[in-house]
Amino acid sequence: MTRDPALYAELVGMLREFRIPIVSLLPGERIPERVAAVLTSAAESSSIDHPLVLGVEPGAERASLFATVQIATFAREGSQELFVGIDSGPAPGYAVLAGETAIAEGSMPRPEAVASFAAQLHGRFPSRSFRYRVGMGDRLFRTRIVNALWEVTHSIEVVDERGTTTGGSRGHRDAAAARRIAKIPGRAVRGPVGLEIRPGEIANLQRLSRISSGGTHTIPRSLAVRVLEGSLTLADAVEASRPSARFARGHASA
Repeated sequence: MTRDPALYAELVGMLREFRIPIVSLLPGERIPERVAAVLTSAAESSSIDHPLVLGVEPGAERASLFATVQIATFAREGSQELFVGIDSGPAPGYAVLAGETAIAEGSMPRPEAVASFAAQLHGRFPSRSFRYRVGMGDRLFRTRIVNALWEVTHSIEVVDERGTTTGGSRGHRDAAAARRIAKIPGRAVRGPVGLEIRPGEIANLQRLSRISSGGTHTIPRSLAVRVLEGSLTLADAVEASRPSARFARGHASA
């Protein structure tokens, strides 16, 4: 429900990709009772009368938005605890389960995105109880996910995910693993976890940087640490450490 044609086209495309039924309306038109959530622009959201209005900011992270829509279409109210399985990785897969039923699934762009993902769910469904189960997976990605989640919620468990990987495309494998992780009770997290970066992890990332740069150069240890911590992407680190980029910075400061 928006008069913004660009936002309308984006949202319709995404909703159809997730196979979510839609009704297209303009602000001011009557909203059918069967509509579980209304998507609109942030500027238009205050003028729309509906129990669940989602104001969408340009360029905002979409994983939590569509998880919210999927959960809303399943049930507007309820006291049943929802389990959120998260498959640890560079682009974590997630699945939200009510009992044995998967009511939302997808992926997030980076481990730290789980913080905004969880905040959105808690903000939109304050009466719901969420329990987050994070797969063991890669140690660094798991630690970054747990620490990001801890900023929003302390209802976190770490699950032994051995045997959760299946065949198929990466996206389908991540979603299937996340569904299984959501079903397995794990070890309760008691607090943030120290992020220990090991020499072998730095060396491996430097190896990947050589491949990414086409063999022209290797990123320095300082940038490799920032990538492993999550404050910099590998692509940005490779670009920043190119000989031409370093020369340009040195020339500018001369």
